[in-house]
Amino acid sequence: MDLLNTLVDKGLRRESPTRAEALAVLATSDDDVLDVVAAAGKVRRHWFGRRVKLNYLVNLKSGLCPEDCSYCSQRLGSKAEILKYTWLKPDQASAAAAAGVSGGAKRVCLVASGRGPTDRDVDRVSDTIRAIKEQNESVEVCACLGLLSDGQAERLREAGADAYNHNLNTSESTYGDITTTHTYADRVDTVNKAHAAGLSACSGLIAGMGESDEDLVDVVFSLRELDPDSVPVNFLIPMEGTPLAKEWHLTPQRCLRILAMTRFVCPDVEVRIAGGREVHLRTMQPLALHLANSIFLGDYLTSEGQAGHADLEMIADAGFEVEGAGEVTLPEHRASVVRGGGCGSHEGAGGCGSHAGADGDAGCGAHAGGGVCAPTPASTTPRPAEEPRTDLVAVRRRGAGTDLAPNA
Repeated sequence: MDLLNTLVDKGLRRESPTRAEALAVLATSDDDVLDVVAAAGKVRRHWFGRRVKLNYLVNLKSGLCPEDCSYCSQRLGSKAEILKYTWLKPDQASAAAAAGVSGGAKRVCLVASGRGPTDRDVDRVSDTIRAIKEQNESVEVCACLGLLSDGQAERLREAGADAYNHNLNTSESTYGDITTTHTYADRVDTVNKAHAAGLSACSGLIAGMGESDEDLVDVVFSLRELDPDSVPVNFLIPMEGTPLAKEWHLTPQRCLRILAMTRFVCPDVEVRIAGGREVHLRTMQPLALHLANSIFLGDYLTSEGQAGHADLEMIADAGFEVEGAGEVTLPEHRASVVRGGGCGSHEGAGGCGSHAGADGDAGCGAHAGGGVCAPTPASTTPRPAEEPRTDLVAVRRRGAGTDLAPNA
């Protein structure tokens, strides 16, 4: 049986592929990319149908972060000309969230730059969560505030938070090359704190930072073991003024392979296309909906995204439908307890698929089943894109922190 048929069968049974199989997905050729999408699309439709969950970012506090994450325009020493502002008031944040909800967003993600929240910051965010829930009781609220101290996750849940996001970003072995002011273990600890508090954990990765195929497979397998309910896949937005501004390693085809590999390794979790889809997937964004069941609507933290109405048109034109507020996102075996109409539950979930015994944050045509045999990778380093598309990178100048209407 060929590689893709094997991976489809495993995905439908929630079984993990081998590392060699995951690497083989990344090593497939551009000629075979539609076969890869068709195969991973079978797994996606089995667990999530044709529903697309919309998420909306609200940047509560922008810039001036003391951490040195190389990919981030809000980092210590960043020369990126982004919006910089201190904490939004609860009514300001609630108004920004309402714009996303009116555009179809089911989840609002509240993000703040910084190493992690103080107890006073948790109070601020708690007030914001309550204000949002008062206006939109059914909306899911995810907080992304950096590294958590003991007891803070519990306080956020008591305030009405449904989920907490903290991304692993890259493999443990290369994490120190990207960030030096905190560790990979710190990030794992925060995700575990969210789990322990009963929050739906959200943790993902950033692709395109110069990592190898092995690094990508390492981080996705680490995510499977960590067992988040949602896995955002970010594609690096190389912002001028950051250390990674010249890192343009991604093509649309490679992005599709990365999303497919993530779907095969984590078949029954919410895979979200996060930052950078417009920059790197470009006109192939609709194909990615066959792999991921979740996207961000409108703009990102410090950069502009595709127009909100264009996101909705893309979903409809591709034959998908926006997931409603009353629909449960995750499959029944994962979505048992938490509030918010569809965040998953960690307890009893069995991981990103069954282990069978066994981490942008602050932050299709082709025949079904495929006919691609596992190739021998010629190189572990992705080939660079033909030309950097710097014209597609625009700093956010609207929405939260400005007097201009948001993009939703």
